Amino acid sequence: MENKVDCAVACVNGCVLGDECPNKEYAAATSDFISSTSLDKMLEIAEAARMKKMSAPPQWVYPDFPE
Repeated sequence: MENKVDCAVACVNGCVLGDECPNKEYAAATSDFISSTSLDKMLEIAEAARMKKMSAPPQWVYPDFPE
């Protein structure tokens, strides 16, 4: 039986599945990115993403009302 774990909630302080984690490939890619990218470059990427989001038109969300 396979355990379903919500990683966003359960793994806040570290992975709870260890070697059985389905997201191990992403962890390795993230570790490589962090070790090979300077903090200034990361801040530049974050600022570009923030400016893109700020310049996008607003998106309206219409709630579904029960009939």
